[in-house]
Amino acid sequence: MTRWACLVFAGLACGGAYAQATYTVRLLTPETALKAAQAALAKCRESGFQATVSVVDRSGVVQALLRDRFAGPHTVDMASAKAFTAVSFRTNTTELAEATQPGRPQSGIRNRPGVAAVGGALMIEAQGALLGAIGVSGAPGGREDDVCAAAGLAAIREDIEL
Repeated sequence: MTRWACLVFAGLACGGAYAQATYTVRLLTPETALKAAQAALAKCRESGFQATVSVVDRSGVVQALLRDRFAGPHTVDMASAKAFTAVSFRTNTTELAEATQPGRPQSGIRNRPGVAAVGGALMIEAQGALLGAIGVSGAPGGREDDVCAAAGLAAIREDIEL
C-alpha cells in the first residue's frame, strides 16, 4: 500500500508540471533589433572599424543585419554565426572561445557546423529571459567586436528592461 501511495503522489506531483499546454516567451521587435544594430555599427565606425552587425532572436534567426560599406564580405556570415553561437550555447562568444580551446573538455564544440567560437557576440537578456544575441565582425579582434556589441546592448537596455 505504501508503494502505491508513493507512486500516486509522484504522478500527481509531476502532472502539475505538465498541466500547462503553452508558455509565453518574450521576443525582440524588429525595431529594437535594428536600434541595437545601428548603435553597434555607430560604435564600430567611431572606433575606425568597418564592420557588420547581426542581431538574432532567441532561436538564432537573423532579425537585423547591417554591413558597413567597406566591411569585408566574410563579415556578413561571421557576424551572424557569432550571434547564432551565443544564443545556441547561451554564452557570450568570448567566454566560449576560451572554454573551447584545444585540449579543453568543450573543444569539440568548435567542430559543430555554424559555430563561431570567437569573440564578438553578446547575449541579449532581460528579466531573466534570453531574447537573442548581437554579433559583430570586422574589428581587428573579438574584444573590439565585443565593445561594439556592448554599445548595441546599451542602446536598448532601457527598452528591454521595462
